[in-house]
Amino acid sequence: MKSRKNTCLLFIALSGMALLPNIAFAEVGKESQFVFNTFSFLIWGALVMWMCAGFTMLESGSVRTRNASVICLKNIGLYSIASIMFFVVGYNLMYVDVNGFIGTFTLFYGSTPEESLWLGGQDGLAETVVETGYSTMSDWFFQMVFVATTASIVSGALAERVKLWAFFLFIVVLTAIIYPVVGAWTWGGGWLGNMGFQDFAGSTIVHSTGGWAALAGALVVGARTGKFREDGTVKYTPPSNVPVVTLGVFILWLGWFGFNGGSQLALGSAIDVIAMSIILVNTNLAAAAGVLVALIVSRPLFGRVDLMSVLNGAIGGLVAITAGPDMIAHGWAILIGGIGGLVCSLGIRALEKLKIDDVVGAVPAHLFAGIWGTIATCIASGADILIQLIGILAVGAFVFVSSYIVWMILEKAMGCRVSKNVEELGQDLVELGIEAYPEFMIMPDNEEFK
Repeated sequence: MKSRKNTCLLFIALSGMALLPNIAFAEVGKESQFVFNTFSFLIWGALVMWMCAGFTMLESGSVRTRNASVICLKNIGLYSIASIMFFVVGYNLMYVDVNGFIGTFTLFYGSTPEESLWLGGQDGLAETVVETGYSTMSDWFFQMVFVATTASIVSGALAERVKLWAFFLFIVVLTAIIYPVVGAWTWGGGWLGNMGFQDFAGSTIVHSTGGWAALAGALVVGARTGKFREDGTVKYTPPSNVPVVTLGVFILWLGWFGFNGGSQLALGSAIDVIAMSIILVNTNLAAAAGVLVALIVSRPLFGRVDLMSVLNGAIGGLVAITAGPDMIAHGWAILIGGIGGLVCSLGIRALEKLKIDDVVGAVPAHLFAGIWGTIATCIASGADILIQLIGILAVGAFVFVSSYIVWMILEKAMGCRVSKNVEELGQDLVELGIEAYPEFMIMPDNEEFK
């Protein structure tokens, strides 16, 4: 009898504990919401930052081994440039006092005076700080890692023939001005955002912006020597390290959960958690569908089951769902992601026909699939097709024209393309003097090629 009584008491206690989350949730105040929202920005932002490692693996494994070290330098360099430029000027242009087209040119960004004084020990500021909903610099950090993603897209497309410093100078302009202007038009409360343009996590704002910039650069810099033969055929250039490329795609897939999930921009309520769960599931389903569709169409398009197009199918599916991953009907995510994989595969083939050299398929995966994803918001996310098309065209025209002008200025001022000798020897030797895989290759040491 005593045993049964103890069992009943234990059951009652456990039942009470099960109800505690609901009771606690009902009592959650603004400070708790402030903490959870800030933590969400920081942890998801860190995961998006890790996508830089994914881009590095994807690109370094796709190029010849003689160019892998430069790829590593470019990716850590572009992330650092994006961090500094978005801090110095980019965030203010994108979000501060946006007049419809652009924000303020005020230099630098930082915590609010209230946050600084509160940290310094001044009392009576807690309510004012907490009322904002999240820490000021946590928002800056989350927005900054998106800028780095845009810059990474350009790196892969122009690999193996663009000069290191010309590339870095372009990234300065892209992250300080071009991307922030697009962001001001949309997420910053500018004219496109006011029209009702929908792009939840950046199919157009992030990915198509990077794709347009990469396409402009590819046209100015030109194709790698020997990539397109005189008879019009394409020289197949397989990746130098297939496992590394595959690892890179998996890292990007993982980072995308932060990319899309964090774009809920809140973690302070049960609704936010439910929405975030839906977003992550849709993101995963779209990527998986992109892989399977690319796998199915690769043999008819390329004459073989093409691993690179399948891996890009995952990215195409991820990019496509990014504009509207918050849809409740998960079946639409499979359709949108699958078509994203198809668009990416067809885009790779189209660029080959047009003799545009894109080493990693960045333009099809990020630009073409980004356009499709932005249009796809009209299917299940309630977007207006006319407004979406206006946004796609406006962003495309601005980014492509401005990027092309910047690339042309760099071409005239310093030249964007390495010499033929450098291309043959590899940028690792000439620009860095270090091989990525010294145990497996012998590289000449000859100053005349510099």
